[in-house]
Amino acid sequence: MKLLENKTAIITGATRGIGRGIAVEFAKQGANVAFTYSSSVEAANTLEAALTSLGVKAKGYQSNAAEFNTAQELAKEVLNEFGSIDILVNNAGITKDNLLLRISEQDFDKVIDVNLKSVFNMTKAVIRPMMKQRAGSIINMSSVVGLKGNAGQSNYAASKSGILGFSKSVALELGSRNVRSNVIAPGFIETEMTGKLDEATVQGWRDSIPLKRGGTPEDIANACVFLASDMSSYITGQTLSVDGGMLT
Repeated sequence: MKLLENKTAIITGATRGIGRGIAVEFAKQGANVAFTYSSSVEAANTLEAALTSLGVKAKGYQSNAAEFNTAQELAKEVLNEFGSIDILVNNAGITKDNLLLRISEQDFDKVIDVNLKSVFNMTKAVIRPMMKQRAGSIINMSSVVGLKGNAGQSNYAASKSGILGFSKSVALELGSRNVRSNVIAPGFIETEMTGKLDEATVQGWRDSIPLKRGGTPEDIANACVFLASDMSSYITGQTLSVDGGMLT
């Protein structure tokens, strides 16, 4: 028996990196996957085909979760198309790094909108169907930076810290309806984005991690499978750090 058999998941920002890893792992575990992407139609089509080939229903939606009405519309479309929404993974995120002295108001607002406001928008969009079916798992992607801060990332840290308080509040509000809300805080995860960085810098990061390696999108995906499945049915309001011991 697959862990997510007959469940439908919405995953935001899923065409690359961590989001893609989650989508693929969910499909392998039997989940039908509705995913969002912002611009890359080609990558979305490729992912849709890859997920479908695993024997599940999959569909990509070009959608901006940072816009409230768009998020509401997306949830309606997914409900009509798939019949239920059992899992929400709020994964979409951006960075616009700069020291506080140099950061612009626009770059602060943009990161808050995409990383934090989208979590509110999407959660608000799915909670009615989840409450109605008296079951649901909401997984919000924070970051090690949301737990400890990082110089040059005050906007990103604020957005990722905000997710922690939001998720705990949702857990308290929706627990009586059997809707769970948890957070994953990834550490240094090696994706195509980190592949563009200087190798010596990356190796330095690896060396500073107790497990002596960067994480993979699959490491994050496996934690998501656990929180999405009935194996974690008594876990809500928690933050799971998947960071190789970085914050230990």
